[in-house]
Amino acid sequence: VLRAFVDGDVTGPDDPLEHLRIVEIELALADLETVEKRLNQAIRASKLDKGLGDEIAALQAANDALSEGRPLYRANLKAEFQEQLAPHFLLTNRPVLVVVNVGENELDTIPAVEARVRAELNDAGANVEVIGMCVQLEAEAATIVDPVERAEMLEGFGLGEGALFRMVRSAYHLLGLRTFLTTGEKETRAWTFRAGSKAPECAGRIHTDLQRRFIRAEVIQWDELIALGSWKQAREMGKLRVEGKEYEFVDGDVTEFLHGA
Repeated sequence: VLRAFVDGDVTGPDDPLEHLRIVEIELALADLETVEKRLNQAIRASKLDKGLGDEIAALQAANDALSEGRPLYRANLKAEFQEQLAPHFLLTNRPVLVVVNVGENELDTIPAVEARVRAELNDAGANVEVIGMCVQLEAEAATIVDPVERAEMLEGFGLGEGALFRMVRSAYHLLGLRTFLTTGEKETRAWTFRAGSKAPECAGRIHTDLQRRFIRAEVIQWDELIALGSWKQAREMGKLRVEGKEYEFVDGDVTEFLHGA
């Protein structure tokens, strides 16, 4: 969480980029301590275990970046290095969700503040998402039990649905999670899958029998289905795509799986 408001009663920087630099240096130093310790251990052990070469290379690359105060999510490490480092649970070798906290009287600055922080983190690529919000207002809204009253409060400040839902969606996305849906006359259900999962694996999220006996999937995006009005209408108009075992589901797919007996 980065501070982007002025308050004499709160210590620390009120510029979000300055705050970001402090946080990143602290995280990088914490990771550097872990990496240096493991790197020294691995170098000693490599005299007897020649299979440690890949891990040592990854640790050395991490050590070089962290020694400069650069967090690993901004170091453009090779994918294989990131995988080698995963067992060490480093703080900066993971996706980052940045929340920029503005003052109650500075809500109109949120888009500009988000853009400024996002530009600073452009070298992190898809590893970072930035959300601006007023934490104080969001906290007050969260205490309102009545959802209608809560929505009216957020709407009154021009905050729409509020930042909480945006934050949850961003965290969900950064974790590599996506959603597909199934629908019928009685209910519509959402199912979570990991990005890159193929059709049989997604079918297995419902039941393992569907994965083992998968034949094909009929698929349409949720917004297109809503525009058409019903699954029956989509089928009659030939809007359902037929996908096989190699199809990678995408977020928002609505599907019906066809399987063997």
